[in-house]
Amino acid sequence: MKKSTGLVYSTDKGHICPTCEHPVKQCRCPQTATGLPSDGVVRISRQTKGRKGSGVSMISGLPLNDNELKKLAKQLKKKCGTGGTVKNGLIEIQGDHRDILLKYLTQMGFKTKLAGG
Repeated sequence: MKKSTGLVYSTDKGHICPTCEHPVKQCRCPQTATGLPSDGVVRISRQTKGRKGSGVSMISGLPLNDNELKKLAKQLKKKCGTGGTVKNGLIEIQGDHRDILLKYLTQMGFKTKLAGG
């Protein structure tokens, strides 16, 4: 069992990240907005579940905060000419635009791959 050697909570700053020792809201660790550590790969998938057959392109694994995700989502929506949103650290783009998104995100320097079927 690993013992924690660092500060976990401070009355001044709240919860502290054990890795970078910054307040959790200002954490500098490579994590996605979902709070899960990222493996460095951006995954683009298509999802129709719960959408009555209408598909969306889902982008996950982006190591960006909420504001950066919203800015990127705006660029991607403009590139695809469609709507979309940011939910729980994932970018949803309406329609099946996986090929366009893959090409654009790769040009931006992200390591990307298609996920799912």
